[in-house]
Amino acid sequence: MSTRADFLVELGTEELPPKALLTLSEAFRDALVQRIDAAGLVHGAVQAFATPRRLAVRVKRLALQAPEQKLQRRGPPVSAAFDAQGQPTRAAQAFAQSCGVAIDALGRERDAKNNEFLSWSGVKPGMTAAALLPGFVSEALDQLPIPKRMRWGAGEAQFVRPVHWLVLLLGKDVIPARILDTEAGRETRGHRFMAPKPLRLSSPAAYEGTLEKRGRVMADFAARRERIREGVTQLAASRSGRALISDALLDEVTSLVEWPVPLAGRFEERFLALPRELLISVLQDHQRYFPVEDAQGALLPVFIAVSNIESRNPDMVRAGNERVVRPRLSDAAFFWDQDRKAPLAASSAALDSITFQAQLGSIGDKVRRVERLARTIAARIGGDESLAARAALLAKCDLASNLVGEFPELQGIMGRYYAAADGEPAEVAAAIAEHYQPRGAGDALPQTKAGLAVAIADRIDTLTGIFAIGQKPSGTKDPFALRRAASGSGRMIYERRLPLDVVDLIDASLRLHTVFDAPVAAGGKPLPSREIVAAQVYDYLMERQRNAWLEPPDGGAPIPGITPEACDAVLATRPRSPLDFDARLRALLGFLQLPEATSLTAANKRIANLLKKSAGAEQMPTAIDTAALKLDAERDLHAAVQAAGQSVPGRIAAGDYAAALGELARLRPAVDAFFDGVMVMDPDPRLRANRLALLHRLHTLFSGIADLSRLPG
Repeated sequence: MSTRADFLVELGTEELPPKALLTLSEAFRDALVQRIDAAGLVHGAVQAFATPRRLAVRVKRLALQAPEQKLQRRGPPVSAAFDAQGQPTRAAQAFAQSCGVAIDALGRERDAKNNEFLSWSGVKPGMTAAALLPGFVSEALDQLPIPKRMRWGAGEAQFVRPVHWLVLLLGKDVIPARILDTEAGRETRGHRFMAPKPLRLSSPAAYEGTLEKRGRVMADFAARRERIREGVTQLAASRSGRALISDALLDEVTSLVEWPVPLAGRFEERFLALPRELLISVLQDHQRYFPVEDAQGALLPVFIAVSNIESRNPDMVRAGNERVVRPRLSDAAFFWDQDRKAPLAASSAALDSITFQAQLGSIGDKVRRVERLARTIAARIGGDESLAARAALLAKCDLASNLVGEFPELQGIMGRYYAAADGEPAEVAAAIAEHYQPRGAGDALPQTKAGLAVAIADRIDTLTGIFAIGQKPSGTKDPFALRRAASGSGRMIYERRLPLDVVDLIDASLRLHTVFDAPVAAGGKPLPSREIVAAQVYDYLMERQRNAWLEPPDGGAPIPGITPEACDAVLATRPRSPLDFDARLRALLGFLQLPEATSLTAANKRIANLLKKSAGAEQMPTAIDTAALKLDAERDLHAAVQAAGQSVPGRIAAGDYAAALGELARLRPAVDAFFDGVMVMDPDPRLRANRLALLHRLHTLFSGIADLSRLPG
């Protein structure tokens, strides 16, 4: 008799959200496998399937029986388990009963302190896979990342979409179960229109073949995705073009169809006069069509649509797609013409009627703050203040345009076109689009200095304002995209090597917010002070940099030897920019490779502890009395510290942290000798205070670069 069998679960639903389909599929697979593994059910390969109407997982060669579990329980102390006559007490009886055995079957064991307890060892038989799997499936479905669940019919079940069928097969047998108000069976469903009748599955192995041959459904997401890519590519080539296939659109289209059939359509050539990004947005973002360009990169009046049905009359389907896209392009052309009848700057007044945030004012208020901060930034990075200011004043104007109102994903891009048409300087027009960059990890950074100034100013203004009103991100909630704002600001400063002091920028930005003029925020809650908010924004921004260094985006390699503790040691010194953080961190990592590092790190931890303990008992001494240096070891350390104090601060001020740490490494012999031969906490208050002052001076030298006491060891 076989001890293994393939397992298949399929949940059939109404059409699932296309942008969430792949995430739901992977989460279902992972949650289910996690439970199977935790139960000790060995298995072979696992495959997830996903179409608009189903989520499925197949587990090959799944063990039919979970292994038995060895149980070990400790009961009450023997002293409490028996009375003076040696008779079992209620505690012993209850323990034996809970173990399901007689008291005579209980054993005894001793703990590390030689205390004796009653104990019981036993074996719990493993449950069958058939008994375990329904619960695993139900729990995995409950765990899916679904922000809002719905009910349907008269039942109480909740899921992202109404459920219509459920398949649970272990080998050739159906596992009896009721999940989400649906009885399990062996019948799946094919294509909604081309094969609507139920399809009987003989076994999990027959799943894809049955659906594809008899149901006209490609259940494998990756295979369906590749068929779409190949079909779209070939069809575009047959029209002497190249399809623009983004991964996001390809995933979404794959999530919309079960039987993909690519079709080429056309639109009127007059629409090619529209901006390229506008055309692509209409075709790609709004219609889910693939645009086509020629060998020179110019768009062709051609698109590729992917139908979910193999029609007997494909020309009719093609005509339907062309008929749908025509009014969208006509609307875009109309809005394009209307928006250009007035200069972009004329829309600035309308920004005062668009709310940015109730307590922080309108978009117009934000623009005026950003304009002033952008001037400051431009001056510090060698840019043109007037160009940065003009770009800042125009950067949000396209939000009031007809086109951006209809196609919000084009904000900034349309502003660039309108500014260029108005004859604005080329750098100003470019900066309007660039100030939204980077939109995420890996996105391009602004190329112009005006674009960098406005982009950083815009993000710093948002960070300081939202923190000022106490709405910083919590958990997954980040409505103002502060995480992205902080990461983007850091990337621009670091990758463009901008000489910007983020502490000064945060302070300058906070002084532009009028929210601090009110004694309390809306709702009566007192506002924090500017100083508190400045510290919070700094910590938040630099924490994002710490994360980027520890886990570089896009699979980049981290700095060799980097650790969270090393980052924290540097952050403790409050570096004033991502560039300074990076320079200190690299110098510290280089120092930690030196033979002196281990000893000096341990010494700094010891010094920090001594200073911390003494701070609570007496006033921290800072002045060193040379006459009180009684031992050679403390005199030698004082001389070494004095010498280092002549050069190290200058190295630190110049940003040459590696050289500063190199000089401090030479202190090791004196430091080691001091701790070997000197009792710091001497009973004599004068000697103790003097030695603590000497250690404080030493600790201060190291802390000018990084707090070594935060490192392990």
